[in-house]
Amino acid sequence: MPNMAPPKKPLREDATARLRRAVERAGLDAPSLLVVTAAKYGARWLDTATSDDGDVDPAALRLFEAIVEGAYLVAAADGDFDAAERAAFAEVMRAACGEKVSGETLHAVVADLSDLLAEDGMEKRVKMIARSISEAEQAREVLRIATLIAQVSQGVSDVERRVLDCLAAELGLGGTAVDDAVRVVEQALSE
Repeated sequence: MPNMAPPKKPLREDATARLRRAVERAGLDAPSLLVVTAAKYGARWLDTATSDDGDVDPAALRLFEAIVEGAYLVAAADGDFDAAERAAFAEVMRAACGEKVSGETLHAVVADLSDLLAEDGMEKRVKMIARSISEAEQAREVLRIATLIAQVSQGVSDVERRVLDCLAAELGLGGTAVDDAVRVVEQALSE
């Protein structure tokens, strides 16, 4: 009788579980920029533009959107981003955000990003992300989360790698930035 491999888990379940384990193993002392900005972004959607204490930081909102868009561009790099992939992406991003942003909000953001990519094309969207980033730490976070999305979807493909390389170049990161990000993400996901 042929050796029957067990069926693969759906991407969403596998990616979300792997991501949660990687975040737990990382044991970061400070929360990721994605989690911090997601909390502010989530608050924006829960209330109008400001909270009672006026704690809206437009720069944090722009950074959150840039991080999510960078990850989206990698996820959509192959040009085929169907409903199942959209749902998986939103769930993985929700987990990466520490569940600070609702699934419904992320689905709305993904719909907007899809429209922007269709209108502007990949090159312009990468440039728009870079315009939102003002610090090297922010640039590394955009690249790290984009790399994480590529890696949890069965490894970094050639087309995803090209998008990561474009992001790194536009963000002004060094020549080994993508390799470094891939190495860090692979290690976190494999432990």
